[in-house]
Amino acid sequence: MSKVLGIIAEYNPFHNGHALHLLKSKEETNADYTVCVISGNFVQRGNTSIINKWVKTEMALNEGIDLIIELPTIYAVSSAENFAYGAIKLLNSLKIVDTISFGSESSDIDALNKIASIIYSEPKEYTDLLSKELKKGLSFPKARENALLLYLNDEKYAEILTMPNNILGIEYLKALKRLKSHIKPICIKREKAFYNSTCIVDEYASATAIRNMLKNEQFSDIRRVMPRNSYDLLIQEYENGNCILDISKFEKEIIYTIRKLSTDELKRFSDINEGLENSIKNAANSCNNLKELIFLIKSKRYTQTRIQRILLNILLNIQKKDLLLAKKSHPYIRILGFNSKGKELISEIYKNNPKLNIVTSVKNFMDNSNNKTAKYLLSKDIFASDVYTLGYDKNSYAKLDYTKRIITKD
Repeated sequence: MSKVLGIIAEYNPFHNGHALHLLKSKEETNADYTVCVISGNFVQRGNTSIINKWVKTEMALNEGIDLIIELPTIYAVSSAENFAYGAIKLLNSLKIVDTISFGSESSDIDALNKIASIIYSEPKEYTDLLSKELKKGLSFPKARENALLLYLNDEKYAEILTMPNNILGIEYLKALKRLKSHIKPICIKREKAFYNSTCIVDEYASATAIRNMLKNEQFSDIRRVMPRNSYDLLIQEYENGNCILDISKFEKEIIYTIRKLSTDELKRFSDINEGLENSIKNAANSCNNLKELIFLIKSKRYTQTRIQRILLNILLNIQKKDLLLAKKSHPYIRILGFNSKGKELISEIYKNNPKLNIVTSVKNFMDNSNNKTAKYLLSKDIFASDVYTLGYDKNSYAKLDYTKRIITKD
């Protein structure tokens, strides 16, 4: 029987570390097929994707992924918990995925799973500790880290809980438990270049480092740490003026949008509570650039990443009710690309779950589907693309989701 490997990624952009993770994952699982859920034009840490979702899809297909599915924007720009839940829910709904592989700084999946079980089951002693830590005014991630360390009372977990890929991996494991999924998780130890590393180690560098290199036009360094096809695609987009280096490209739009909203309207957006809407409104009324805006809002409780996610939600008009709707509804499957093996997977998905909303043509789906919820949620992805292309230096086109064809490879 065929084995299907699932991967969740941002590929922002696809680099040698991603290629190594994919190779090791296929070797460990002996997978016949690989399906990847990728975030689209905006990413989980509250920023833009450096290249659009169709270019990322082409990179992934070139490097051996068989089927690429877009993670809905509503999840892609949300917390690690919601990002992971949305992606796992999507993979689980396909009813063909046997294994999910994620990269982490730790290779101890048992330790990660133990932490995930605590967060999922929420024993009273742990929740009491969490409540005490939150009352200190700490950010939620820091409060949870402290509470878990106190609850586990074992120093080996200290380093695990400070690493971003470990945290995301824990959220994947928690989501699998929450959905009672039969998908088996494995983790591949992340080596050479960690998430926020800015150095090149051998032929490896993090996506963060590559984005910084591109800002400084260090093309020879970038070429060392990316597969050739992916590098060529990245440079092509850069030369065409289609690389969006960070969220500051939209700082005027963000500030303008906040200025025109009331504090009551701001409260409708995800992650805005405890009076934060007043800080956001006051900051937008007294500055004209993103760096200062974030500085004025930032506090001990609200990290820069969380603030940037909030600002993205405001820019893209993603409200609390939208996230709740996405969580309650059955996912739609927006296919971005596939190869010949991916085409076989699509047939299997149809066979296993004929009622699933599979989107191969946005225009046909929006014109003909009777599923109002899926159409509403998909409209958020369409709008996100329209906003994203405003950041292009040269040609900017609306409705690319209608006109861009699925990326295919033989």
